Amino acid sequence: MTDTNNAVVSFDELGLPEFLLSAIKDMGFTAPTPIQEKTIVPLLNGDDVLGEAQTGTGKTAAFGLPALAKIDTRLRKPQMLVVAPTRELAIQVAEALEAFAANVKGLRIATVYGGQSYGPQLAQLEKGAQVVVGTPGRLMDHLRRKSLKLGDVRFCALDEADEMLNMGFLEDIEWILDHLAKDTQMALFSATMPPAIKKVADRFLTNPTHVKIAHKKESKKNITQLAWKVTGINKNTALERIVETQDYDALLIFVRTRNDTITVSEFLERQGYPCAALNGDMNQAQRERTVEQLKNGKISIMIATDVVARGLDIPRIDMVINYDLPGDTESYVHRIGRTGRAGREGTAISFVRPREMYSLRHYERATSGRIDSFDMPDIAEIGKKRVERVKQEIVAIASSQDLSAMMTVLQEAVEQTELSMEHLAAALLYQKQLKQPLQPKEEPRERRARDDRRGDRDERGSRRGERNDRRAERGDRGERRAERRERPRNNGPRVDVDWQAYRIEVGKEHGARPGDIVGAIANEIALDSQYIGQIDLHEQHSIVHLPKGMPKDAYNKLRTVRIRRKQLDISVADQQVVTAPRRRTSRQDKGERRNTH
Repeated sequence: MTDTNNAVVSFDELGLPEFLLSAIKDMGFTAPTPIQEKTIVPLLNGDDVLGEAQTGTGKTAAFGLPALAKIDTRLRKPQMLVVAPTRELAIQVAEALEAFAANVKGLRIATVYGGQSYGPQLAQLEKGAQVVVGTPGRLMDHLRRKSLKLGDVRFCALDEADEMLNMGFLEDIEWILDHLAKDTQMALFSATMPPAIKKVADRFLTNPTHVKIAHKKESKKNITQLAWKVTGINKNTALERIVETQDYDALLIFVRTRNDTITVSEFLERQGYPCAALNGDMNQAQRERTVEQLKNGKISIMIATDVVARGLDIPRIDMVINYDLPGDTESYVHRIGRTGRAGREGTAISFVRPREMYSLRHYERATSGRIDSFDMPDIAEIGKKRVERVKQEIVAIASSQDLSAMMTVLQEAVEQTELSMEHLAAALLYQKQLKQPLQPKEEPRERRARDDRRGDRDERGSRRGERNDRRAERGDRGERRAERRERPRNNGPRVDVDWQAYRIEVGKEHGARPGDIVGAIANEIALDSQYIGQIDLHEQHSIVHLPKGMPKDAYNKLRTVRIRRKQLDISVADQQVVTAPRRRTSRQDKGERRNTH
């Protein structure tokens, strides 16, 4: 058993190459965690490692850094394999590895998991990914298809082994490991060490260095922890209400993926709130500029993922929102720790779905604190805030500006119309609030329900994926059931419409999905989704069928709409119009995938 009581050393003393040291310094890592300190050196020396540590103690860097140090980018074959129990963890590990390898030219990382079509995964593998991160079921599928070969893998990590045992993946794990060379270096990490996991370790690890890290609680007494149970309204509506009504100096919003940082920031920008996304697709210079904007007050809202926000130390951040819950308690502690810096008070609000409520107990234990219920502001509270804010703006202008010329104009209007000065001031106030009414009203039930469904579409898809993951990871049969559940329940667009094909300049390469296109068009020009026809996604553009005779103002508005930060720049497509197009279904997509394989 490795002793964990020694003083923590620096990353510079662990023997990592400079290209990795510079990357982790750029990410804000200053010193290794206990699991990293005790694991990196043995793995660099070629030893196997058996690690016992809680989720979120820094295991990804513990095995990822020494493994990346040995990758030969000239060899376009898998050399490193990471097996994770869930797609969320697989995505998180892959994004962390990408960040660690920011200075490694030519490195490709493939992420494979159930619930996603094979196309993108096959493309990643065919391009010669040296690192493969995946869940058991989908890894087995690729091995059977021979789209993944493990003959050149020299390092394999099993992450959250006890969770994979709980999910029934133990036999799958052994089947995968049997495809590795006998001398493959192994790292197995587990929060607990039940007999079944110990049996796997005894079979596949050779004289491993055994590292055990005790779980440490962190007190966050100066941070008020709150949780809102997601109900009644969607997350975007809730986020807008919080941003508008709560007092904060700087707000940090945590989401699950890089695409989510863009989606949420675009939503807030459309509502008029200057903000910025911080994600792994940005280079170091871009990240530094974005962080500097938050530091100097040019923006007050930032949307980020866990990996890129690690080490973020900005004292003015006094509120954190967990738009999506993190994958583990340690990440939760890290997230809320971005506020309440230097002894200041901070607030953390988590959006928690009913099925996630159990996580709150773990967060309370990890922080030695209490998480209270957060009451979402209603329409009346929003109205009060808007009125108070306008009053303050008017008083500030009256106190700081020379208004003599304006007073002359108003006085002339009083004399010409016999209206009072108060009436004229009220008229100006009325004009000012047209874009954002001082007294907002609830929308009609039908439209509000439709918009809430549209706003929750991606979240429902994510929840379905989570429910189906265990089935999908067990093979094609589970995946077929998952796809059947995800098929649209309606009968597609109306058939009594004359359709026109339009081209928009956003496609697969930009990360666009049919749901993004439907939501953007429906929201921006108030078009019911049943009047949005077939959508064909291409790499650089897409074709969408809309009713003929679109009003000019709606057409011009759509030209400037952005999806995934890409302007639609809509134009009439040069192709034959279909009489009654139908929205693409999961069955069609599945058939196309089968034909391409």
